[in-house]
Amino acid sequence: MSDDLKKEEEGVDEELFEQVSIKVDPRQSQVRIDKFLVDRLEQTSRNKIQNSIKAGSVLVNKKQIKSNYKIRPNDQISVLIPKSRYDNTIIPENIPLDIRYEDDSLLIIHKPPGMVVHPGIKNYTGTLVHALAYHFKNLPVLEGNRLDRPGLVHRIDKNTSGLMVIPKTEFAMTHLAKQFFDHSIERTYNALVWGEPDDLEGSVRFNIGRHPRSRLEMFAFPEGGEEGKRAVTHYKVLEGLYYVSLIECKLETGRTHQIRVHMRYKNHPVFNDSRYGGDRIVKGTVYSKYKQFVHNCFDILPRQGLHAKSIGFIHPETGKEMYFESELPEDMLGALDKWRKYLAGKKNV
Repeated sequence: MSDDLKKEEEGVDEELFEQVSIKVDPRQSQVRIDKFLVDRLEQTSRNKIQNSIKAGSVLVNKKQIKSNYKIRPNDQISVLIPKSRYDNTIIPENIPLDIRYEDDSLLIIHKPPGMVVHPGIKNYTGTLVHALAYHFKNLPVLEGNRLDRPGLVHRIDKNTSGLMVIPKTEFAMTHLAKQFFDHSIERTYNALVWGEPDDLEGSVRFNIGRHPRSRLEMFAFPEGGEEGKRAVTHYKVLEGLYYVSLIECKLETGRTHQIRVHMRYKNHPVFNDSRYGGDRIVKGTVYSKYKQFVHNCFDILPRQGLHAKSIGFIHPETGKEMYFESELPEDMLGALDKWRKYLAGKKNV
């Protein structure tokens, strides 16, 4: 018996989700789909598969089904599963968390700039995952929890501040992962960018993929082409200050570095974004006094000026719409205020 088993990468954050497509063999006997998938998907528990079915993350012939569905020959099965990326080596660390909301299913945290979300090379300790592991170990153990493996369904860059939703149960993780995969999560960011866009609002539609010559950067490719993945950012200017602008960005998709890459493509890189050209003077004069002023602003805002302002989603258990907003952090407010005073001084000359 052979199944056409393959990973479908399009539209998936490969480090957080896995999507698998299975073509059922024409000679396959009828069995419950949860049992069938347990046999086919190694290292995936029956509980995780049943949670995926309940969350609507398992489709048969493009339709949602129940756990007692019996597969038929030639069925086309699609499964979306959040990856378990961490093992028991995560040692909980008592790192303070700015928790904005919490219930039995999830919590909303405000991540400060400078905090790495999950462990990786050069970041083996001190991450958000270590902080969550400490927070979770002090909670009652709920059914489906893996307190030694804090689950993530999305992330924001180390030097980006703002809101994140963290699932606390396996079902919540699966349900939220499906919402991110379907791009139904509402997310807005505030960004301080160089210059003023010609259009006060608009959309950037360019695929995003790995830079051809730099493994640390992402790159914008023409929409509809074969390179990169579809990426759409809707932006609106909130405050134009000639040299810089505060803009709101709404993500239709969620690609790695999406806003940073799209804004660079628009020639309005995020202020002090060292990876995408925002840490140099993009707008203004070359005189030493102005250069010093810009560097003073960099000192106030010593990271890219990007903040995850709001997040909206459907609660996994209650089905209610949830929405959270956060304030701009002090470093972005400080840089904005300095630019406002600079522009006012120029107008008064």
